[in-house]
Amino acid sequence: MSAADLLANTLSPDAATRRDATASLENAASENYPQYMLMLSAVLAGDDGPLHVRNAAGLALKNALSARDAARQQEYASRWLALPADTRATIKQDALRTLAAPAQKAANFASTVVAAIAAVELPNGHWPDLIELLLGFVNSQNNTNLKISTLQTIGFICESIKPEILSLRSNEILTAVIHGARKEEQSPDVQLAAIHALYNSLEFVRENFEREGERNYIMQVVCEATQNVSVNVQVAAFECLVRIMGLYYDKMALYMEQALFGLTVVGMKHADERVALQAVEFWSTVCEEEVDLALEAQEAQDYGETPETESKHFAKIALPEIIPVLLHLLTKQEEDAEDDEWNVSMAAGTCLALLAGAVQDAVVPAVIPFIEAHIKADDWHHREAAVMTFGSILEGPDPVVLTPLVDQALPLLIDMMADPNAHVKDTTAWTLGRICDLLIACIKPDVHLHALVSALVAGLGDAPRVVANCCWALMNLADQYGLYYDEDAGPGAGAAGGAGGAGTGPLSPYYEGVVQALLRVTESASNESNFRTAAYEAITAYLSHAAPDTIVVVQNTLLAILDRMERLLAMQNQVVGVDDRNNWNELQSNFCSVVIAVIRKLEKGIQPLSDRVMTLVLQLIQAAGKTSTVLEDAFLVVGSLASALEGGFAPYIQAFLPFLHPALKAHEDTQLCTVAVGTIGDISRALGEASAPYAEPFMTVLLENLQSEVLNRNVKICVLSCFGDIALAVGAMFAPFLETAMVVLKQAGAVEPNPLDYDIVDYVGQLREGILEAYTGIVTGFKKTQKVDMLLPYAPDVLGLIQRCLADDERTDALVRLCYGLLGDLADSFPGGQLKQLLLQPWIAAELRAKSRMPPETRKTMRWAREVRCPPVDVMWWC
Repeated sequence: MSAADLLANTLSPDAATRRDATASLENAASENYPQYMLMLSAVLAGDDGPLHVRNAAGLALKNALSARDAARQQEYASRWLALPADTRATIKQDALRTLAAPAQKAANFASTVVAAIAAVELPNGHWPDLIELLLGFVNSQNNTNLKISTLQTIGFICESIKPEILSLRSNEILTAVIHGARKEEQSPDVQLAAIHALYNSLEFVRENFEREGERNYIMQVVCEATQNVSVNVQVAAFECLVRIMGLYYDKMALYMEQALFGLTVVGMKHADERVALQAVEFWSTVCEEEVDLALEAQEAQDYGETPETESKHFAKIALPEIIPVLLHLLTKQEEDAEDDEWNVSMAAGTCLALLAGAVQDAVVPAVIPFIEAHIKADDWHHREAAVMTFGSILEGPDPVVLTPLVDQALPLLIDMMADPNAHVKDTTAWTLGRICDLLIACIKPDVHLHALVSALVAGLGDAPRVVANCCWALMNLADQYGLYYDEDAGPGAGAAGGAGGAGTGPLSPYYEGVVQALLRVTESASNESNFRTAAYEAITAYLSHAAPDTIVVVQNTLLAILDRMERLLAMQNQVVGVDDRNNWNELQSNFCSVVIAVIRKLEKGIQPLSDRVMTLVLQLIQAAGKTSTVLEDAFLVVGSLASALEGGFAPYIQAFLPFLHPALKAHEDTQLCTVAVGTIGDISRALGEASAPYAEPFMTVLLENLQSEVLNRNVKICVLSCFGDIALAVGAMFAPFLETAMVVLKQAGAVEPNPLDYDIVDYVGQLREGILEAYTGIVTGFKKTQKVDMLLPYAPDVLGLIQRCLADDERTDALVRLCYGLLGDLADSFPGGQLKQLLLQPWIAAELRAKSRMPPETRKTMRWAREVRCPPVDVMWWC
């Protein structure tokens, strides 16, 4: 069978034919990779081949060169670069030649292949003449298709390659792209490709944006493109403006004043929804930037500094112009819109919520007349828009400003849960959920609670979208009442409040009825709009915040959920098809979430049911096979049970270990492996010294994980931190592993961040936190034991890491707190002065002096470390 026939068969409607063809291609790739790539290249370049087959060839070539996973991408890159030079040259020439293909779609396929090859070769110093070749193609005056596909290629390359790699050619690239985007360009298709290329290269041309003359010209071309006769070009131009605002906000004042205010307000009114959506998105981006800048300004003020970038308050200036347009767009709802369908009404609601965050109190008088005029309108579009407006402004303005408005609106909103229109009920339930979440103090137990709970519970029998929002509102009510009344009642108050008397709370009278209603919702076989999942989340919230007088509800709910788990496990063999399997997995995950909430609530009170829980969880792990999401949830149940039972977990460990070790060795499953490592920590902390017999197998598998080339590096941070959990649990019995652990931690601590790579900076920060957590656990474990002197040889390395962490400009408060805590633990471990010379180093004294820029918790830890390091003279002579 020819290559073209095989590729055609991968698109066959017959599943068996597709499967066989795909398997044949995979075999060809593994058995003779050079020949496989040449074969695909020939099909792509063949002008007489069917377009769908050439597309399949291009896609297969691209997929053989690029992958989302970093490790796999490196593997693909190495495999490509290992090809003979003439093989690579042939494939590259085929792809470049296909950019000029008469069939535009074939040229489009080729552009993705050229970009994928470039993403591998350019960073490695290969294909140095590529950009020059592409620029020559763009300047070709007699082949429009070639210009379009080349501009696409340039955009893809700029999107996938770090700017510094092509920094020397940035001016030429920008010139070519802008030339194609100008209004003088005769072909709208070329303009569209150029605008898309510009969009992808906006980060790449940062230096050009710093130069006023070049920036002015770029902005002129983009603004003119928003007025193009082609709607597609207009949409792309507004997309560009959105990204420019996100990247270069601080440079936008002049352009906002001269053009962007007017262009975007008119754009929001555009008859074509695609243009209007992008114009609304522009203002959403403005608001997001200004909310972030306000937070940065507040933080800078707290530290007595000047913010790097100051807000231009574009949103506040434009408020009178954009509010009427957004409110009008809110009335453009579609009767039969799908949940995942994005339209101008939804976009306007999102923008209004962001606007409230940006301008805060100023939004309230701007929208109240609209709400008052339309909340009782005959047309459901206007009623729903009024409620949406009210719900959207609840976060941003001062609660003092909002409280009287909410007090006035609550009775009406509760009544509107009986509105004849499902859209109005849906938005009303969402708005009530927002009030519960953001302004819980407005919901007075003796005034609103009965009517509110009754309305939301009644809504549980409505349409799926309404049910989902009612569940969300009920969940927020439980969560926020729990926090609000716990704080009000002080330490020791029952969950969900102590305001109603010891051992009870405002929601207690409703607990049984609400939870039973939610359980009835979860009996549905459907999960449309995720309403069943939302119901389980609400149940979890109620159980987590149950007051003592509702513990019976918690216990009965657990029994009901365990019964469901048993029934579902018994149906394991009846599960057929992907949909049934997904439904089974989702239900088991929901059950696990509820069980975890009950365990955390009951703590040691779970003991009478722990045998049954553990038996079901082990059965679930067996039944789940390699379904990692279910396994993760099952392991989280085990970790919660261990934390609750502490030493009482010991009878279960032997039965659980055979399931734990395979999860720890599932190196390609990052999330499962992370949860499994965390479970080791949970078990170690729970059993304390009784976990000593398991320390050796735990440490062995953890050290193996560190040596894995496949395991995600973030999991390895968890592994290092877990060393500390084990050491803290077993104390001096960690001695056999001390040397190995300290060597590994020293090596990991030597990693330095590259200040130009933000991902690496972030990773090194997290890595150091994990190492410090490990050191803290080890030091604390050995403290006040006869083997504490075993730590002395490692103290200089530990202090060296602390010094580097505290000197790092990118350090986080959490990292600083860990450093101070570890310093204090070291000093506290050697009250006899064995570390005197090390602890009296000038840098330590300087770090432990009072500083103004410090959160209260960090300051408290620093003061403790200072006192432990240098207590009163009559207590410790050596200070």
